[in-house]
Formats: sequence, C-alpha cells, structure tokens
Amino acid sequence: MIQTENLTRKFGDLVAVNDLNLEVEKGEIFGFLGPNGAGKTTTIRMLAALIAPSSGEATIAGLHLGRENRAIREHVGVLTETPGLYKRLSAIDNLLFFAKLYGVPEPRKQAERYLQLFELWDRRDDLAGSFSKGMRQKLAIARAMLHEPQVLFLDEPTASLDPEAAKVVRNLIETLRSEERTIFLCTHNLDEADRLCDRVALFNTRLVAVGGPQELKERLYGRRTVIHLADPHPGLEDALKLSFIKKIERVDNTLIVSLSDPEEENPILVKRLVELGAKVQFVNELRVSLEDLYLDLMEEDHAPN
Repeated sequence: MIQTENLTRKFGDLVAVNDLNLEVEKGEIFGFLGPNGAGKTTTIRMLAALIAPSSGEATIAGLHLGRENRAIREHVGVLTETPGLYKRLSAIDNLLFFAKLYGVPEPRKQAERYLQLFELWDRRDDLAGSFSKGMRQKLAIARAMLHEPQVLFLDEPTASLDPEAAKVVRNLIETLRSEERTIFLCTHNLDEADRLCDRVALFNTRLVAVGGPQELKERLYGRRTVIHLADPHPGLEDALKLSFIKKIERVDNTLIVSLSDPEEENPILVKRLVELGAKVQFVNELRVSLEDLYLDLMEEDHAPN
C-alpha cells in the first residue's frame, strides 16, 4: 500500500528524512516512532503529497508520488497533530464543509454515517468549540475519513488527551482495523504503539529498525527466563552446563537465562536445577517493553562508531 525508495527531504543543509526505504502492507496498523525532530511529520507530509521529496520515489495506493499527487490526496486521509477544526461551526457543518471540498457524493449522508460511528450524532448541532479534546479528536478523525481513504495518516492522535479520551481514540483505531484500512500512526506513546501496531519502524531521520514489536524485542534481547531461587549456592549457574543456554546472569537470588525456545527448554532447565539441589520458588518470562527497545536502539544509533 505504501512503498518508498531512498525517499529524502532536505531543508537547505538540514536533512530531515534520509534515504527512507519502507513498505507498509494493506490493512495493517503501522507505527512510526522517533524523537521530536526525527522527521516523522515531514515523512507524512511527503507521503500525503503535501510537500515534494528532495529525491527518491514513493507509491501510495499504487499511485506515484510526484506524478499523481492529486490522486494521492484523494486516496489518503490525514490527521495532523493540531487538527484545526472550525470551532464556530457545528460538528455536522464542519463535516459538510470538508465533504464538499473533497467532492463527496451525498455529503449529509456521509457526515451522518461518521457522526453515528464515532458516537457524536447527538451532538451534531453543537459547536465544535464546545467539545472536549477527546470529542474534537474523534470529529477530526471523522473528517479525515469522509472521502473513504485507503490510507489514513494519524500524527500523534492521542497527544495532550486525558487517559479516558485517549482510550476512546485507541478504540476508534481498533475499529478502523476491522475495515482493512491502512493506518500509518505516528506516536510518542510507546505502550500505545505496542498494543495497537502490527509492525513499527524506529526512525531518526533514517530507518533504525522495522518489524513487529515482539519480533524486534526477540531480535535484540532474545527470550529470557527468570528463575527465583531460595538460597542458591555459589557457582550454581556454572554447574548448569546445558547446551541450549545462550547466556546466564545472576542477580541476587535470581537467575536470568537466555533461551531460544523457553516452552521446550524451561522444563529441562528447572529439572536440572532441582537435580543440583536448587530450591526453585517460581519461574516466569522476562518481559521487555517497547519503550526499553526504543531507548536501547536509539542510544545504539547515536553511539560513536
């Protein structure tokens, strides 16, 4: 659905996006993660045909950036970080105005559809300026979808929202998944990305890593079993000597063991520990958050060569 080849954007001497090679599949929620100033919004603006790349190529919904820009804009919806609704217009008038700009057939029917979908129909005649932040964000997403875009770009959709409003917006994104729309999601909320995204790209003017959240965690850290022991005797970890153990660490009364296949190897590991006289209290898998992964990869990306 989205393909880029060496996509680059410069502002004078500043390289905002550097040789981006990316492929986003139809129907997936794709997270685009990076620090402020990494070039995420610039990337969205290029892919939505709002600004031209300095070099490189891209296709969006099979349309070529630079040659079919108007058609691209007809096939994508964009939610900017500051949506800019007309606060002195009612909710339905906001949608009708933009539906006419998009040339949407039966604009009132389409506006009603999305106001119903996003549970705003009962407030359709209220001024947008009277809405809560969460309601305004729902209205802005409805506006971005009026023309039934194949690709939806969401730039920080839950930024500055309270937890309840953010949950409402996340539920909306989950709803859109069922409609097989491609969603390109920029967010600083890494827990949100971990839960919502099929795949994520870590980006800092250039691509650092891309893959499913769990896939990236296992790629960087492997899978680790945590074994809590009662009074482990010294040298226990050295006596294990099991071929499948990749790495073993001792932290107080805990062993952290890196394995390839914990489901198969944990029983053998625990059995061996018991044979060595260890008193196993409990066993669990060490969970790594997307935030940990993000911080480690970004630190590695900035490390001097």
